[in-house]
Amino acid sequence: MKVYDKLDDRIIKFIEKQKLFFVASAPLSGDGHINLSPKGYDAFKVLDDTTVAWLDLGGSGIETQAHVQENGRITIMFCAFEGPANILRLFGKGEVINPHDEEWDEMLSLFEGFERARGIFKVKLTRIQDSCGWGVPFYEFKGERDQLTRYVDNKSAEEWIESRYAKNAQSIDGLKGLVREDV
Repeated sequence: MKVYDKLDDRIIKFIEKQKLFFVASAPLSGDGHINLSPKGYDAFKVLDDTTVAWLDLGGSGIETQAHVQENGRITIMFCAFEGPANILRLFGKGEVINPHDEEWDEMLSLFEGFERARGIFKVKLTRIQDSCGWGVPFYEFKGERDQLTRYVDNKSAEEWIESRYAKNAQSIDGLKGLVREDV
């Protein structure tokens, strides 16, 4: 295991090659659920040597957003499924940028090809750590699944927005999820 002060060129190149990453978060309550979510698509960006962001395209729950809104704690993990063995963990304090936030348009423009998203997570890294990854198997990337983008694209903007609020108002632990804002 090695700890880094910042993302260097080698680490950034590793991140850029990955087709999958995982996001972990947890509520402050010891009785709450720890959440671990896989993420795909070209939805992860390095903003600078200690800040990253990813596009939250939506999913079946709002756990990550609820946890980050409550306490900011988040961990992102990349695994090398091809090439040299490696696991990279990015620990940090996150914030959620929602479509009604002033920063939204500028941040969304970083993710070419995406016009809609539930939110954007911006994370200030507090610890950057890699480890051997010897136990991670080899896997072959065959392509992105299209169900999520089809789901979004097959709804009008109004229908999609309403479904986001209806399904993502709170986490499974009862924490605040998406809140409708007047803009």
